[in-house]
Amino acid sequence: MDKGNKEKGFKAGEGRLFLSPRLRAIGAMVEPGGVLADVGTDHGYLPIRLLEEGRISSAIAMDVGKGPLSRARAHVEERGFSGKVELRLSDGFSALLPGEADGAVLAGMGGPLMIRILTEGREVIRSLKYLVISPQSEISGVRRYLLEEGFGILEEDMVLDEGKFYTVIRAVPGKAEEPPWSDLELAYGRHLLRSGSPVVLDFLRKERRIYEAVREELLSAGTDRARERLLQVERELSLLSGAIALAEAAEAGDYK
Repeated sequence: MDKGNKEKGFKAGEGRLFLSPRLRAIGAMVEPGGVLADVGTDHGYLPIRLLEEGRISSAIAMDVGKGPLSRARAHVEERGFSGKVELRLSDGFSALLPGEADGAVLAGMGGPLMIRILTEGREVIRSLKYLVISPQSEISGVRRYLLEEGFGILEEDMVLDEGKFYTVIRAVPGKAEEPPWSDLELAYGRHLLRSGSPVVLDFLRKERRIYEAVREELLSAGTDRARERLLQVERELSLLSGAIALAEAAEAGDYK
């Protein structure tokens, strides 16, 4: 889950483990107490830090790769949490039984893979009290999947980490939301648009600049294929205009 994060401060006896802004945002959505399942744990940084903070009682750290799991084991032992973290070789939720964990984290992968893991682990995730996810692509599809599966999306956050924007979502099973989410909310996040966060506005404005540049290229091309793609880009720009208007109103305290 946490591939690419620096090991700054990761030495025995040197205080709490360093976490990137992305992992800190994920950890902030983990509910206090109980057992956390970390799916795709990689280095094992997140459960270690949450144990150091006393935010969770124990963790089940899982990864599909033997190498990452070996690294996580070394880090867990180095920090003195061997009795608090159980490590399992697992493809998604395959090595987790219903009721073994109170909540789960799933992050650091693309949306389609995440949907596949959630679908295959449907029985397990429906036994959880909450789910914290951070898809790296096709976020609207993940939101749609959660809502269609009867999850309620209770919280969203967006952080900028080493030049990249990351979305974090906390969802709970069996809590359908009303009113239904619009296409605009599915694309950019109902809670993000209402948050008034300057990070969200920066992201939306950057996306608009990207699509405007693409539109100019397509207008210059003049081919049938370019004209077809141009229709898609225009629709996306229309959504972005609406999203930016809502986010600006929220930042100004005028969201209705």
